[in-house]
Amino acid sequence: MRIFADRLAEQLSKQLHPTYLLFGNEPLLIQESRQAIRLAAAQQGFDERHRFAIDNSVNWNEIYDCCQAMSLFSPRQLIELELPEAGVNAAIAKELLSLAESLHEDILIVLVGSKLTKAQESAKWFKAFANKGCWVNCLTPDAQRLPQFVQARCRELKLQPDAEAVQMLAQWHEGNLFALTQSLEKLVLLYPDGQLTLVRLEESLSRHNHFTTFHWVDALLAGKANRSQRILRQLEVEGVESVIIIRTVQKELIQLLQMQQLAMQMSMTQVFERYRIWQSKRPLYSSALQRLNQTKLKQLLQLLSQIEVMTKTQYDDSSWPLLHQLGLELCLPQVKL
Repeated sequence: MRIFADRLAEQLSKQLHPTYLLFGNEPLLIQESRQAIRLAAAQQGFDERHRFAIDNSVNWNEIYDCCQAMSLFSPRQLIELELPEAGVNAAIAKELLSLAESLHEDILIVLVGSKLTKAQESAKWFKAFANKGCWVNCLTPDAQRLPQFVQARCRELKLQPDAEAVQMLAQWHEGNLFALTQSLEKLVLLYPDGQLTLVRLEESLSRHNHFTTFHWVDALLAGKANRSQRILRQLEVEGVESVIIIRTVQKELIQLLQMQQLAMQMSMTQVFERYRIWQSKRPLYSSALQRLNQTKLKQLLQLLSQIEVMTKTQYDDSSWPLLHQLGLELCLPQVKL
């Protein structure tokens, strides 16, 4: 069973599974999910909790002892395993698989890890735990799903934002859900009637959004000119080095050119498989490949080379205006003569 983190409370109210897998890159969602599971487990008699950070030095015998020995304080135990940031190696995978086979009704296992790769999703240890319980998606909501996330949080706090307020809250807090939570709590205190409008938000809040170069690249691939310009301005204000921006977009342009060339020999599905493009990212790349032909991509790479030379040799001149130009040209549809 797979659900988004914002549906976990609803699921826990119906049933407590023997295993929960919390994976993603959003600290707030992981923290809230762990707390919700602890609370639900305590109500079911799991009064003792153990927490282990899994690495090459962990003592697995201690973990197995927790699973097999009856506690002096509670017959039911909650065991949290924090997996390594770099992923699960073969030795850890073997132990996890063995652990999954030894579980019983008085043990509740919570696995916590970062964003999963396709290989990890297909691993035997992962399937062994997922088949016994619930996989909770703790990824940061993307720009498309973030307004729905904002609306759900507002409902929980009895806030009633209009459509424009929802969009502003999403834009101002993108990539920073901790700040969103704090802002909504502040708005509850400021406006007891719960009504949220643009005027009230502008009077009460400041921007807390946090973008990375990957947000910018996604906007470029999708052809969203306004969004890409807004993100690039924010990156500039935050002091992100232009060289990092250049390297990131250079990699994408070269890959797009190679994919265009390869698409002449095989289907797009095969091209995506060759470059290991995630299913969620394929619409973005499809949009870019339909919009940009090989000639245009080569022109963009030439412009990028000029920007790089300027950045490294002309220290008195800013390369950011040219980066904005590059972003606009990458988003604009190809003009057919």
